[in-house]
Amino acid sequence: MSTEQPQDLAQPGAPVPGHDALEDLVGEWLAIPDVAQRLGVRLTDVRRMIEEGDLVAVRVGERRVLQVPAAFVDDDGPLPALRGTFTVLRDARMSDDEVVAWLFARDETLPGGATTAVEAIRAGFKTEVRRRAMEEAL
Repeated sequence: MSTEQPQDLAQPGAPVPGHDALEDLVGEWLAIPDVAQRLGVRLTDVRRMIEEGDLVAVRVGERRVLQVPAAFVDDDGPLPALRGTFTVLRDARMSDDEVVAWLFARDETLPGGATTAVEAIRAGFKTEVRRRAMEEAL
């Protein structure tokens, strides 16, 4: 496992974290069938959510199975506030692995006591997270 800090891994152009590091950074993952079951939708619906940018999925684990961080969904579906943030980070030329690493990198300067961008979004600080994501694009 790399000795680099997660914040360093989330910078554009920085090495993408190894699969183990990314798995550890995120914590709980959901395979595509698990997302479908949680949301009560078909597998094709989940795949469409990924294709349309409502969700980001990356290949992790020993078998490199396509998975979604559990924090990206709730019982109603993908968190709506994430879609625009995904778009901004992709516009900054980040890969999906880098997008996930950026959203889960520890940052004690985020508002509301959040320690990661995804926690800040869940706490209602979407605008601040997007502002920071836009700075990445510059």
